[in-house]
Amino acid sequence: MAIPVIDFSKLNGDERAKTLAEIADACEEWGFFQLVNNGIAEELLERVKKVSSEFYKVEREENFKNSKVVNLLNESGDEKLENVDWEDVITLTDDNVNEWSYQTSGFQETMKEFRDELKILAEKIMEVMDENLGLPKGNMKKAFNGGGENNAFFGTKLCHYPPCPNPEKVTGLRAHTDAGGVILLFQDDEVGGLQVLKDGEWIDVQPLKNSIVINTGDQIEVLSNGRYKSAWHRVLSTIDGNRLSIASFYNPSLKATIAPAPQLVKETNEEMDQTYPKFVFGDYMSVYVQQKFLPKEPRFQAVRAV
Repeated sequence: MAIPVIDFSKLNGDERAKTLAEIADACEEWGFFQLVNNGIAEELLERVKKVSSEFYKVEREENFKNSKVVNLLNESGDEKLENVDWEDVITLTDDNVNEWSYQTSGFQETMKEFRDELKILAEKIMEVMDENLGLPKGNMKKAFNGGGENNAFFGTKLCHYPPCPNPEKVTGLRAHTDAGGVILLFQDDEVGGLQVLKDGEWIDVQPLKNSIVINTGDQIEVLSNGRYKSAWHRVLSTIDGNRLSIASFYNPSLKATIAPAPQLVKETNEEMDQTYPKFVFGDYMSVYVQQKFLPKEPRFQAVRAV
């Protein structure tokens, strides 16, 4: 069993209907799929890998060697570490662009160009989801913007998972679902470790050169009224390789009100068939940061309804 691999270029050709159906099935059955021929130039993707590798070596590697998780592992004896992750991570947003690396040549320019392309791809994917769900074009984007224009949040986590001397004692990243909307992952060509939970079994998300892995977050689950479930996933630490993972998140504005799309809620004579509450995304995030690695259903119930 393997997660679906979809040729995104066929969306604009004679196989559009088939491709739409493949994406719909991937969203409904997996919450994860890989896009090849995704519209992002391979030259840019190769540059991203190059500057990311250089950035880690020059600016992050020594810090990681002296990090809390490394010290904990060295002191752990035979105990498994439960509440830490074997990863090095920084977050890139439009608001902190001036804090991005100056030491690694080409890092700022390359990552800005890459993020711009990913944001375009995310909006195309949301339009496909709108179409597959029978919603008006731009419905998800409008919901994420919270009634304004360009208010949605777009952030990028640049992660490295360095070689771990005892991978059986610590995970790269603990199992969780993502809080937000559409997640676009550019992962290592060679070093694996990412897994998605499918029907009670952990399935490897195999490295596929220059593909973009798409997964749906909790807010897509709510907007689709449960048609598109957010999927549990994790990263295993490995004894060899330094796995690259660049995850970008197209999330609602913190002020956006999120609820199932009315078109997807069945009306009965007695009550509305609505599984999920209506809430402000910022309130959901306040719950999520406390419960990220816990079951997701209580998060929906704990958030204050509006």
